[in-house]
Amino acid sequence: MERPATAAQAPSGAGAAGAGGAGPVAPTPAALSQLQPLPHDAAELTAGWLHDWQQLTLTSTLPHVLDRVEQGEARSNLARLVGESDAPLTGMFFTDTDVYKAVEAVAWASTRLPADHPLLARAQALVDLVRRVQEPDGYVNSRVQGDPAVERWSDPQWGHELYTAGHLLQAAVAAARTGSLPGALDTARALADLVVALFGPDGTGRPGYVEGHPEVETALVELYRLTGHAPYLATAARQLEVRGHGWLGEDRFGSAYFQDAVPVREAHEATGHAVRQLYLLTGAVDVAVETGDAELLAAAVRVWDDLDSTKTYVTGAHGSRHRDESIGDAYELPPDRAYAESCAAIATFHLAWRLLLATGEAHYADAMEHVLHNALAASTSLSGTEFFYSNPLHLRTGHGGEHEDAPTQRLAWFTCACCPPNIARLLTSAHDYLLTRSPAGVQLQHHASAVVDAALPSGAHAHLEVESDQPWAGTTRVVVTTEDDDAWELALRVPAWARDWSVSVDGAPVDAEAADGYVRLRRSWAGQHEVVLNVGVTVRQLTPHPRVDAVRGCVALARGPVVYALEQADLPEGTVLEDVRLRRVIGAARSSGPAAALAPVLVEAEVEVQHPHETALYSSAPRSHDTDVHVVRLVPYHRWANRSPGAMRVWLPLSDTSAG
Repeated sequence: MERPATAAQAPSGAGAAGAGGAGPVAPTPAALSQLQPLPHDAAELTAGWLHDWQQLTLTSTLPHVLDRVEQGEARSNLARLVGESDAPLTGMFFTDTDVYKAVEAVAWASTRLPADHPLLARAQALVDLVRRVQEPDGYVNSRVQGDPAVERWSDPQWGHELYTAGHLLQAAVAAARTGSLPGALDTARALADLVVALFGPDGTGRPGYVEGHPEVETALVELYRLTGHAPYLATAARQLEVRGHGWLGEDRFGSAYFQDAVPVREAHEATGHAVRQLYLLTGAVDVAVETGDAELLAAAVRVWDDLDSTKTYVTGAHGSRHRDESIGDAYELPPDRAYAESCAAIATFHLAWRLLLATGEAHYADAMEHVLHNALAASTSLSGTEFFYSNPLHLRTGHGGEHEDAPTQRLAWFTCACCPPNIARLLTSAHDYLLTRSPAGVQLQHHASAVVDAALPSGAHAHLEVESDQPWAGTTRVVVTTEDDDAWELALRVPAWARDWSVSVDGAPVDAEAADGYVRLRRSWAGQHEVVLNVGVTVRQLTPHPRVDAVRGCVALARGPVVYALEQADLPEGTVLEDVRLRRVIGAARSSGPAAALAPVLVEAEVEVQHPHETALYSSAPRSHDTDVHVVRLVPYHRWANRSPGAMRVWLPLSDTSAG
């Protein structure tokens, strides 16, 4: 099978290795896409919340992830195949993906690291190990290669062979686009060619073969975008078309769990395993924009709309059932039983980014912002070395579970360790999601301090210096410097949560609208000009839809994009969290003392504590209680459980005297 030999032949022109290479998602110029990302090196975070998190990832999370990968079964399962380990074959079927996601994280970080940085050498050693393990026909999978009793492609429900392959492909794309980690791309392409030969449109493998965990689809599309090799795209499209016909069977969770109950084009609702559903939609959007398939894109949007309108937690999380890590029914959003896996939050972010690029609609950027500041940010401790797998919105008083999927505090690692390396690969590329460009100009999608070099529609360049104090305040300042005389549009997203806003250019107020979620400023920007966007950041009380039975009569408090939570640590000694009722919101409060490490701004509220007189679980008589009133402070949900284990809740019951 003939194929292009180098990444420089990519149809996007942005896939060439080295400086100026694309980031994680790079639609081709011919794609059905309204917006394009900037190159990977176009933006650099300089200060603020997201900058600090990215730096923590580089200095703490990523080294920690590599330590665990190198010292655990992720590496030893591969190393034993070439005689470099005598450890037994252990771990999950897809443990190889921990290696690949760690390698991808290092690749995205490589453009900010010196050539002799230890992280690069460690990742290169893993790349070299995988290459030695790979068989002559391109196959590599330590679980199958390490167990003579297991045949290739013999367990489509649970084997995760294509899922694992997909993460190798994505790591290789990152390496190629950043000009790092030699050998990764050749290894990945050999495996991808085998997948094409077996499961592409003309494949010789099992007819209709599809696997229980989507992921390879989006990886194949990105490899196509990098190389221009059309069979990769065709194979991704084929995997989508054969899914949804019940080929995988039921097993104990049903075919919906495997995303095989309904053809992708016919789906109307989000269902089944949350991460699988989100990855499937991500691949569908990628294939749709590259093939110009408006019907497929519409199907993905339709399922997103169902998910977003009836099955999304107030933190942006997805997945309400522990048993099968699934999405659940409409309005089935119990806070204490929320599974809300960290990987699902990452998948939501990836999907919303692709939908934003495809449609240009601001509400997808709002969804990205929402999940990033809440469900996703909650995954990682202040130290950067402990993590949540699941992310409940209510931890009950006395909860003693230290189980991995329902802990009282973050853990350093997991039996199924998919989340920590997944977090690392997203955060090392976080700056790739700040801005987009289009024939009209440049769009600031996310408010974070950064320096940016952006290509303009004319082919010239503009230098942008962005200073933003979001999420804690509401001022974003953009200084634009360019020699280009042509008029072009600078669009700044006005967040959906903003109740009021104003904009000025060079100190003069501008009368502009933001009906579509952006304030659009079109003019010649030649020279240097300053744009200032101010948005009101106030504490808001969020009420649930009446059909969300689990939190009826409760409110959640949010300020800007950040949802807040009440922790046991901030209640008077001896108070039971479930006895607390909200009376009124006082407002924002600057943090001090131990809470200062959590966030610069807390939320202050007046609550009453209802101490029940009766101990009977059920009673036909009226209940009575004593009442205390206290002023308490709530912390950002994403910072809970950083002080000590203890009860927490996002949804607060209202007292009978509530002013809300």
